Amino acid sequence: MSPQPALKPTVVPRATEVLLLVDVINPLQFPNAASLVRDASKAALTIASLKARLRARGVPAIYANDNYGTWHSEFTNILAECSGLSGHRGVIARTLAPAEGDLVILKPQHSAFHSTPLQHLLNRMDAKKLVIVGFATDMCVMLSATDARMSGYDVWVPSDCTAAESPSRKTYALQHLRRAFDCSVRASTRTRHRSSRS
Repeated sequence: MSPQPALKPTVVPRATEVLLLVDVINPLQFPNAASLVRDASKAALTIASLKARLRARGVPAIYANDNYGTWHSEFTNILAECSGLSGHRGVIARTLAPAEGDLVILKPQHSAFHSTPLQHLLNRMDAKKLVIVGFATDMCVMLSATDARMSGYDVWVPSDCTAAESPSRKTYALQHLRRAFDCSVRASTRTRHRSSRS
């Protein structure tokens, strides 16, 4: 029997700016999910475009994904399950699947910071700014962004790179992040992100 290859530690990139994708690999199967699926379908294409632009600038990506209570599972199982779904749900997962070099953590609850190694990972990366995208704007994205601000990060939540069950819920969450937590929420299709808020 041939020996098993040694575990190879992941190379953690150093970067002051990091893209955090929250729950983008998602079955989106819950009551009243239909409207979120429609919004997420549009947002997925914008997220993919922003991710490509940031990657070209050397900005690394971290996927912070719910484990959906599958404590025996791992991210590759979740990705395979979601990618195999029919309709928009599967398309979203395939569009936003991680590329080589992207980092992945699993989270048990809403915030990407709660009971996860995210803070430790960001410290190793020397991150100062987080670009936070994903689903849903008024739940996991908002809570991840507020935790990021309370941890001292400069935060940009592009309004066109999130999705919610209704426009009003999305608008409320983004306004709350901008007014109460000083996050930038300008759309990704505008000029490059600066330190000024909008």
